[in-house]
Amino acid sequence: MGELLQRMALVFRLDLMLQIGLATLLGGAIGLERELGGKPAGLRTNILICIGSVLYTHLSLAMLTAGSGAIAPGTDTTRVAAQIVTGVGFIGAGTILHARGAVVGLTSAATIWVVAAIGVALGSGYYLEGVGTTVAVIVVLAGLGRVEKLVQQHSMQSTITVHCRPGPTVLEDLETAVRRMGLDIVSMSNRQENVDLVIDFELRGSKRLYDQAIVTLLHHDHVRTVSTGE
Repeated sequence: MGELLQRMALVFRLDLMLQIGLATLLGGAIGLERELGGKPAGLRTNILICIGSVLYTHLSLAMLTAGSGAIAPGTDTTRVAAQIVTGVGFIGAGTILHARGAVVGLTSAATIWVVAAIGVALGSGYYLEGVGTTVAVIVVLAGLGRVEKLVQQHSMQSTITVHCRPGPTVLEDLETAVRRMGLDIVSMSNRQENVDLVIDFELRGSKRLYDQAIVTLLHHDHVRTVSTGE
């Protein structure tokens, strides 16, 4: 009976199906947290990265043991894992935005890197470690958000000056964009300078959110320049 089950598992690749199933669940759990937070690397991205890492790892180990059933002495089993890390590095770099000294997307890039590691663990048969790491990642991403909010109560206060083309809803649009970043608007004033509408935001919040707000404002269609009080 045991031999029959082993043959069935070999024919239907049950171990690989289990790994891909776990990759979908674990990558999806992390991706859902990112998706709900409106981050660039969301549900589908994290699932695909985790599944891809599982498949590459599983196939590399399967090819090394093909025919003999054991890995030959002196064989380097880390090559595929190293290439996975390199490939994921390019994907992570695509989630990082840089504009005038403001850098955002580092957490998303780090999350992608860890999700790939979870996939490698699953593909190598370390299921408990993969599940435990997923739980830890979700706790860090979701749970520590409350700690960040407490820190923000004692965070920096600074001013952003925005020069933009006048429009019927420009003022409201920019105010909404800043508030969505999670920053508190202490005061806001506007004036006309030549053909530009100049808006002064006095903001309170963390340095990270402050930098994100600058990037967001720079990408608005009506904004010409953004300067800070630093």
